[in-house]
Amino acid sequence: MKKLRNTYLGLFLLFCGCHDNLLNPTPESILTETNYYNTSKDIDLAVLGIYNSYQSRKPTDYRILEVPTDNLYLASNTLIEGTPEMDMLAVNATNPLIANFWEATYNGIFLANAVLTNIDRPTDYQGEDRAQYEGEARFMRALYYFDLVRLFGDVPLVTDILSVEEAVDIGRADAQDIFSLVIADLETAINLLPNKQAIENGRTNKAAALALLIKVYVYRQDWDNANVKLEEFFGTFGSTFSLVEDFASLWQIATENNEETLFSLNYIDGSNGHSLSTDFLPNSGVIGIASRGNEIALPSWNLHKKYHQLDSRKDVTITEWWIPPNTPNVPAIWYPYVNKYAVAHTQGQSGLDIPIIRYADVLLLQAETAYHLGQLPVALEALNTVRERAFGNDEHDYTMADITSKSDFIALLFLERQLEFAYENERWFDLKRSGLFLEVMQEEERLFNNANQSPVTVSLNPQAYMTLFPIPQRQIEQSNEGVLVQNEGY
Repeated sequence: MKKLRNTYLGLFLLFCGCHDNLLNPTPESILTETNYYNTSKDIDLAVLGIYNSYQSRKPTDYRILEVPTDNLYLASNTLIEGTPEMDMLAVNATNPLIANFWEATYNGIFLANAVLTNIDRPTDYQGEDRAQYEGEARFMRALYYFDLVRLFGDVPLVTDILSVEEAVDIGRADAQDIFSLVIADLETAINLLPNKQAIENGRTNKAAALALLIKVYVYRQDWDNANVKLEEFFGTFGSTFSLVEDFASLWQIATENNEETLFSLNYIDGSNGHSLSTDFLPNSGVIGIASRGNEIALPSWNLHKKYHQLDSRKDVTITEWWIPPNTPNVPAIWYPYVNKYAVAHTQGQSGLDIPIIRYADVLLLQAETAYHLGQLPVALEALNTVRERAFGNDEHDYTMADITSKSDFIALLFLERQLEFAYENERWFDLKRSGLFLEVMQEEERLFNNANQSPVTVSLNPQAYMTLFPIPQRQIEQSNEGVLVQNEGY
């Protein structure tokens, strides 16, 4: 897929260039899409465009999914509009980060809708190509909507190509209707998609669709259905996927395609790369990695202090001591930065793939489901499987004695998720669904002063309504009056 990315980038820009506003497409954009889908190759390129939309958005998701959590805080020189409000839990409806996320996500949905609307036009499909393309479009639409419904709650439900006149009258659908579409799309995708080994790396597959469906059911606390799908996953793919032995290998270009990653986004260094590898590096760069960094955000002490010294994820996630490239012969200084994506790369154009669904997530979803179904031994086994990879042995396993109440289990599970998925854009969702948001975000320990062994603590003011982001004001203004209603609190 990396070789194809240059090919479909131009197509993606053609389709999305006119969709600057979510529900305000121009007539020209609709005409172009409707007239395009005549051959199997057209559909293939359009499907790749759906991926490209996600690839373009994903590297900046941390600004709304990690910055407003206890994992990350803004560096003092960050000038990205909207990030200071995220950092201080002071988001409002005019925040450009929220608006950009909304519009980019709906652009991806529009592309998926266009494929699904026109999927039967070509007559030259070969083999199972039609089924694969439909499965990919449905998977990606489900992924986009899953992001939206978790962040905003009720959102517009769009499954067709809209006219300008129709767009301004599309209101918010109930979140349950959004989840119903997500589940239906994923069920169809599971039936249509090939296995990972039978599809190009970087395109989704049957196991990824099943894993995402498990995640949807867990988020809905539908433990019975989650368990059914978990049994299906392990029964079908139990011998196909596993944890890689070395956690660090997940974040290295040479080993980015591995038995743990169910689905990832592909990038090409220097031409169609991402900025994530640069964004977390110190401004002066890191020797052997990049000559400059963006230093947009730094690891919070809240997270940093939770890593045990023997936890192999610690050094893969955070580098504590830094040597400035312009003074390579001086002793390292205390300067913690996020290094999970720190591979040698062209500045702002990293070629490291970004995992979207990992086997470790399936295991922790299994642990969560099993606990809520009263299967504590199963829950512990799944939880400890992830810990044993982190520590290299079972000496740090949890036992029955560690879990004397539901709150004990919730704390341990979401701690493990925090350590495992730090900076993978899971923390905001986990704080919300665990019920820990109000408790955890009362204050944040940010910069840790190593000289006097004390952190800088910032007081915050989390409110229950903040677990849903505001509907972007510019979307409300582009719709007819009263069509899009704002979330409570904004």
